[in-house]
Amino acid sequence: AQAIPFQYASGRLEDRASLEKDIAEVKPTHVFNAAGVTGRPNVDWCESHKVETIRTNVVGTLTLADVCRQHGLLLLNYATGCIFEYDSGHPLGSGIGFKENDTPNFTGSFYSKTKAMVEDLLKNYDNVCTLRVRMPISSDLSNPRNFITKITRYEKVVDIPNSMTILDELLPISIEMAKRNLTGIWNFTNPGVVSHNEILEMYREYVDPNFTWKNFTLEEQAKVIVAPRSNNELDAIKLKTEFPELLSIKDSLVKYVFQPNQKVKA
Repeated sequence: AQAIPFQYASGRLEDRASLEKDIAEVKPTHVFNAAGVTGRPNVDWCESHKVETIRTNVVGTLTLADVCRQHGLLLLNYATGCIFEYDSGHPLGSGIGFKENDTPNFTGSFYSKTKAMVEDLLKNYDNVCTLRVRMPISSDLSNPRNFITKITRYEKVVDIPNSMTILDELLPISIEMAKRNLTGIWNFTNPGVVSHNEILEMYREYVDPNFTWKNFTLEEQAKVIVAPRSNNELDAIKLKTEFPELLSIKDSLVKYVFQPNQKVKA
C-alpha cells in the first residue's frame, strides 16, 4: 500500500546457506521475520516436538540475526509477549504492566521457554528490533489464526484481561519502526487490557446478535490442555511515546476490527 518494494524470502531459518542466498539475491535494506514454530493446532505440539521447536525458534532465529548482522542489515523480529504471567509485582487488574527490560517469568510452555531464551540472546545483537506481539487480532474474521476467530470457535473460554496486538493498526507501525531503524525490545501491544468476555460481547454487539459462549476456570482449562498459557499485561508506554497516535486496545478493536465487520444495525 505504501509502494515499498519487498520480496518474500524462500530460505528456511535453520538453513544458513539459504538465508545467505536470499540476501545476496534480493540485497534488502531491512529484513522482517515473522517465521517461527507455534505448533498445530496449538502450542501443545511444542511439548512433544522440543528439538524441532528449538531448531526454528532459537537456532533459526539466531542464524537469521547473525546473517543480517554480517551484512549490516536491521532485522525486525516479530516475537512474543507470552513470556510473562501476572505475579505479585504485576497483579491482575492493577494496570501495572511488564516493561521491556523485565526478566520473563513464564516458563509454563516449552514454546514460551524457547521464545524467552532467544529474546535474551538477541539482546546481544545491535541490529535487531524485537517486537513482543500478543494474542494477535486482525480484521479478517475468517482467518483461523486470528485470536477472535479462535475464541469464537472454542467450546469454552477463560475470561482473563490480557494485552493484545491489533495487527491492522500495529503492522504499519512496524514498517515505520524499520524506516526509523529502531532496535532493542518493544512491547508491541495496544495500551491497556481486554478480557475474552469483553471481546465476545463486542462480537455479539457488532457481528452476531445470537452469539453465545461459555466460560470455564483456569483449573478446568488445565484439564484439556497440555501446557499452561500465559496471561499478562505489557506496559506499552515506550511504543506509545514513539507513536502517540497509538489507540488503546478497546478503541483499536472498535475502529480496526468491529466497525469494518459490522453486520448488526446500530
